[in-house]
Parts: sequence; C-alpha cells; structure tokens
Amino acid sequence: MVSPRLTLRPGDDTASRQLEAEGIHPLLARLWAARGITRAEQARLGWDRLHPPAQLTHNQQAASLLADALAAGQRILIVADYDCDGATACAVALRALRAMGGQVDFLVPNRFETGYGLSPAVVELACRHHAGKPDLILTVDNGIASIDGVEAARVAGIEVIVSDHHLPGDTLPDALAIVNPNQPGCGFPSKNLAGVGVAFYLMLALRAELRQRGVYPANGGPRLDELADLVALGTVADVVRLDDNNRLLVSQGLARIRKGRMQPGVRALFAVAARDPRSASAFDMGFAVGPRLNAAGRLADMSLGITCLITDDDALAEKIAHELDAINRERRSIETVMRDEAMQAMENTEASQSACVCVFNPNWHQGVVGLVAARLKERFWKPTLAFAPADDDEIRGSGRSIPDVHLRDALDLVSKRHPQLIRKFGGHAMAAGLTLGREDLPFFRDAFDQAVQTLTGRSQFDPQIETDGSLESAFANADVALMLQAQVWGAGFPAPSFLDRFVVRDQRLLKGKHLKLSLERDHQRFDAIWFGQSELLPEYIEAAYRLEPNTWRGVVSAQLVIEHAQAAH
Repeated sequence: MVSPRLTLRPGDDTASRQLEAEGIHPLLARLWAARGITRAEQARLGWDRLHPPAQLTHNQQAASLLADALAAGQRILIVADYDCDGATACAVALRALRAMGGQVDFLVPNRFETGYGLSPAVVELACRHHAGKPDLILTVDNGIASIDGVEAARVAGIEVIVSDHHLPGDTLPDALAIVNPNQPGCGFPSKNLAGVGVAFYLMLALRAELRQRGVYPANGGPRLDELADLVALGTVADVVRLDDNNRLLVSQGLARIRKGRMQPGVRALFAVAARDPRSASAFDMGFAVGPRLNAAGRLADMSLGITCLITDDDALAEKIAHELDAINRERRSIETVMRDEAMQAMENTEASQSACVCVFNPNWHQGVVGLVAARLKERFWKPTLAFAPADDDEIRGSGRSIPDVHLRDALDLVSKRHPQLIRKFGGHAMAAGLTLGREDLPFFRDAFDQAVQTLTGRSQFDPQIETDGSLESAFANADVALMLQAQVWGAGFPAPSFLDRFVVRDQRLLKGKHLKLSLERDHQRFDAIWFGQSELLPEYIEAAYRLEPNTWRGVVSAQLVIEHAQAAH
C-alpha cells in the first residue's frame, strides 16, 4: 500500500482578493482562485455562456444532414456505447430527434458479443433491426475508430454520421460527417466534452438548422434544456475534465434535478440509490446514480439502462431502476471476489520493480475488470490493466491510469513498437481498453512496462493528495459545508480538501471497517469519519479532509470526511 504525500495546492492571492471584492464568499474566493477562476463572471454558469454549437467542426454539416433525413422521413438508428456516457448520449439524441419528428430507434452493442463501437457485426444487427433497416446511423460516444464499421454500413447502403469525443487514430472513418472536438483541425474551445455533451451540441445545431429552414419559428422547437439532467449525469459519470463549459452543463443539469424537473428514469435511479434529488451533487451522480446505469452494460445489456432513460412512464422507470439496482448489487459482489483475487496475485509477484500492474485471471468477468484495475491503481499507484477471457484465444483488458501516465499514448507506443501485438485498443489518458491474444500477455506485460518507462523516464510514482491548506475555524460549520456541497466539483476542478492538525479525543470502529472520530482543533470539536480505515490513530494527527454536511433527524451539522491522516510530529 502506498502512502500519499500531503501537498498544498498553489493559491492566487490576487485573484482571490478580486473575487472577494466582487462579492464572492472569502473561502469560495480562495478555492476558486486556486482552480484558475480570476473573475466572478467566469463562475457564472448560465446558458448564455455556453460555447456556441457552430464552433464545433462539422456540427453544422451533420445538423443539415439530419434535417434532410427528418424531412425525407428516413429511418435513423442511434448506435450507442454501453457505459453511462453512451446511455445518456443515446437518450439525449433519441428524445431530441423524436421531439423533432424523427423516425428513430437505438442499438447498443453488447460488450461480450460484438465489443465496443460500430463494428461490421453491429452493422449486421442494424440491418436486421426490429424497427427496420435504417437509412442513416448516428453514432454517439463511439465511432471515431470505426473505420471498418462505417465502410460495412456504406456497403450495406446505410450512411453514417459519427458523434464522439474519444481521441482519433491516424485514420478517420469515411463518414458523412464527424462531430468530435478532438479530431484534427477542430477549434472548439472545450476539448473535454463527454459523448453526451457532443450529442447535446449536435441536437442544438439541428434545432437551429430547423429554425433556419422555417420548420420552427425563431425561438421555437423542443426545449432541449429539459435534457440537461441527462447531459450532467453522463458528463460526471465519464469523469471528463470539468472545464468552464462542462461545469456549466453539469450545473444546469443539477439545478433542474434539485427542482425535481428530471426524466422519470433519473428520478427513479435517485430513489433506488436512496439519494435526495433536492440536494443532488455531482458526487451523487458519479458514485450512486452512474454506477447503477453502468452495471447494466457491465453484466447484462445496456438496452435496459437506455430504456430507463427514454421512457416517460414513471412505473416502468421505477421497475427498471429496481432491476438496475439488483444488477449493481451483483456487480459489487463479483467485484469484491475479483479484487481479493487480484490482491492475492499481486502479493506473489515482484510488483514493486515494475512501472505498471498487469493482471489476468481466466475466471474473471469481462464487464468488471475496469473496476478491478481502478482499485489496484489506487493501491499501488501505477497504471494498471486487468484482463478477462474474451474469445477462445483472446483476452480483453481494461485499464486505469495515474496523472503521470497517458494510458492511450502508452498503448499506442506498444502498438507502434510491436505492430501485431495489440489486436484492438482505444481510450483516453486515464482509461483505456484493449484486446490481446491470450498467449501474448507475458510479452505484452514487458512491452507495456517499457513503454511506460520510456514515456515517463520512471518506474516509481508518488501519489499525492493536493490540499487547499488549513480551513479557517470560522468557516468550519454546517452553512459553509452546504455552500461547498452546492458547487460543481469534479475532474480538473477538484472538490476542496483541507489540511490541519488535530487532537484525537475519541475514536471507535463502525461495522469493523470505518473509523468514527471526535477531533479537536483550537478548542473546537468536530465529528469526523474515515471510511475504509480500520486501524486506530495516534493522539496527534495531521489530516487531509473534506468538509461535508451531515443530516441526522432533520438537523444539519458539519462533518469532516478524512481522506488521509498521519501522526503529527
């Protein structure tokens, strides 16, 4: 187990004073300034500050093609991805296209049968779709790497529009249009849109095109802001960087959820997760709602999750949400077994000498290896790949990385050095997937290790918890905890973590695995909890912690959630 270093996030006193002068709460001013916000205007997350859809390369062209398809009454088929981002992107596109009169249905590849993206096998399924063979396929959250699939579709007489956010390879598919902020030459200011964000932008452009054609009056057509809950959920669940534009999208979605204005499926998922939508946070979406949707794609079929998001029938949404909750519980128990087996396997290897972690077990479940990789990455603080059997001679892996290592670049380097080794791969800096021949794993493990060392010049990496320094005593209260909870935090705009010294006045174990604490600082007492910590602490500690509201019997108090603690010298 690696022990993190506790560090201080660099502040910006000038920006902090400027924000305070503009009326921002002093603590929030300090936190925002340390995250790059210099003026209060930057933190104003109204729709009028959204980057214009016309700036997204090919967005206008794709919208025009979709408008033509609607006018001609063509059959449109959305081909989605089987994660939360893909499911929400599918729901956004399908709800919007149907609201604009489209004849539209969806198809989501099965993780275990056809794999990821628009493959020739998925095109075959599209040709036999129960809604009839489509005239046009729209990909959401996939397609940028589907060169063979787009070609197969065209041979079958189906045109393709690609909407995606993943990093492109050297060759782009021969689609009618490609909407992707990360494609070469795209000048869109936010490269961090999730798949659902790209789909939403395409629907905004389509509505603008229909207004221009006179189908709708100047401000007419469906209210696309009503889909903001879906956009927020997919954006948070895909852990994309929350730049200003993404924070705006998430903030607008959360505002709707807190007012109770959401899709029946989102409401039902909040209910089965026992989360109150009135105080919804990005944390709820990332750790409670998102995983229940993702579970369908991991263990079963994401069609179930998408149906939950597109139905307007409250009873059906509730029924499916309960099914998703049951699948998620099953996923948890499978993950626990696999994680324990992985940890045991690691104890028997020379993990400390390697720059990466690579594990495989013939009994593992393909849909859960990514979660195991995430757990091992946290424990050993190295880029980690976990593999499960796919076909007779193939294994499929899912990887998670650390900030020092761009995972897709590392796999790309392996692929260039050993062209036949990786059969398929794709992903981003922090997460990726790949397929290997089973007998190639030992050779790949060495090649991957060398690639990581080549890119970083290192074989060891130090985890750190970046904190915002001491929390002023006057701000350590429930009101401030509620204020912080109401903000949008996430990847690239991290939730505040504070660093202080405490005296441990009382401590006890909860359920044998969580540490409940009473801490004291400057004659002020705090309730605190450290989840997943079973060892008792010394009397004097230095702790990194979050300030969170804790509601008990209707009374809100401040609680410290410990992230890491060590003996204070």
